[in-house]
Amino acid sequence: MGSARGSKPRLRELVETGDIAELRELEDSVSPELVGLGRYLGLSAKRAVEIGRALGVRTAAEFRAAATEGRLRTVPGVGPKTEQKLLDALARPEPPKRPRTLLLHRARALLDAIAADLGGEIAGDVRRWKDAPETFAVVCRGEHAGAIIDRFERHPQIVAVVEREGRRAIGVTVEGIPVELVVATPQTFGTELMRATGSAAYVDAFEPLPSVADEPSVYRQLGLPYCPPELRERPFSDAPPELLELPDLRGDLHCHTTWSDGRAGVYDMGLAARELGYDYLAVCDHTLNVRVVPGLGPDDVRRQGEEIDATNARLAPFRLLKGIECDILPDGTLDLPDDVLRELDWVMASVHAGQRQPRAEMTRRVLEAIRNPHVSALSHPTGRLINHRPPNALDLERVIEVARETGTALEVNGLPDRLDLRDEHVRLAVEAGIPIVTSTDAHSVRGLGNMPLAVATARRGWATAADVVNTRPLEAILALR
Repeated sequence: MGSARGSKPRLRELVETGDIAELRELEDSVSPELVGLGRYLGLSAKRAVEIGRALGVRTAAEFRAAATEGRLRTVPGVGPKTEQKLLDALARPEPPKRPRTLLLHRARALLDAIAADLGGEIAGDVRRWKDAPETFAVVCRGEHAGAIIDRFERHPQIVAVVEREGRRAIGVTVEGIPVELVVATPQTFGTELMRATGSAAYVDAFEPLPSVADEPSVYRQLGLPYCPPELRERPFSDAPPELLELPDLRGDLHCHTTWSDGRAGVYDMGLAARELGYDYLAVCDHTLNVRVVPGLGPDDVRRQGEEIDATNARLAPFRLLKGIECDILPDGTLDLPDDVLRELDWVMASVHAGQRQPRAEMTRRVLEAIRNPHVSALSHPTGRLINHRPPNALDLERVIEVARETGTALEVNGLPDRLDLRDEHVRLAVEAGIPIVTSTDAHSVRGLGNMPLAVATARRGWATAADVVNTRPLEAILALR
């Protein structure tokens, strides 16, 4: 990442803007609501903290009291107009806040950078790859905690340390995200890493933990098999399955190109996938019904197929698959005729419009689509967008039941704001014997890098390599048609 100073602009771009994440588990002890109040008043997180320091306050209530007492005018840079603007804003009834979380890829980038600068490891929900993380933590080794906490306090992403005691500190980032720092002695690092990783319910079930230097030793002394962080939501003591690993994948079965709303051409996407070590990549551009982005009709699909054939001649033995992300129309029919779908190597079916249908109608719509023999997989099955849109009203258990009959795969979409199927739904599918597809839905070469998010989500759903379609060789994928 380079120096902390040089990485600051990039890190700021990585952090989600807008409303701050609610500090659910930390707010009683940390009280970083001053940053949240500043957002409500139209202040940046940094400026809110600066004013708070000048006033000698740490909480929203103290800030309001200081403003009422007329002390805002004593703050450098706050003139009469600014003071009145803040007073007017404070007088407004505050609307209820909608919980908002940092997307997982940005949360990992944030914590990875802090951990790298401090020589620590990430923990909390982010280490467990939770799709909507609420707890953010870094654990470091050190005999002397003070120096490490001092470096944490000076980190470019930390605007204020709101709690500092012994070997623990909590800082708030430029976007109001609370990050806990734990400095463990080398002899207790494994124990503190496990505690900070959570979940609380999982860790509490095994307390008191032995004080040891590494995490595997914690499990050995407890007489338990090691548990990957992704599975530490609820306590269990049996040996976990051999979960899917990123190197198990042979290809990616969902990407877009400049034929629809992608930002890279067919050749560039194929070349990038080959350089990742894949054997194949399915080009699945949109169909016409999406409307908000360019889509392909029958003639376009066939012309794109000709380009894919020419590109395969250049990239062999790597193979680009002729695919499509075909819209499911409101009545459950597909946006391309069967004679076109029959010519393709891989067909994703998905809902992009009419997502407010009642549960019964939406379920009938999706079931009709996956009963089409040309559909390979259902893409982003629930349609949710983290922070923006709830899941569609869909009877997913019924979809899984029919998918088992039809042999249709279900996608774990790796776009950071989708991660759909989510973990609990992956487990339902895996337990039902439904094949899973982990894919990036990449719209650029860079987007192919989202595969770890899809893999981690599948792992949280207890998926093994045998459960995932794109661990299979090319010949097996082609044989599915």
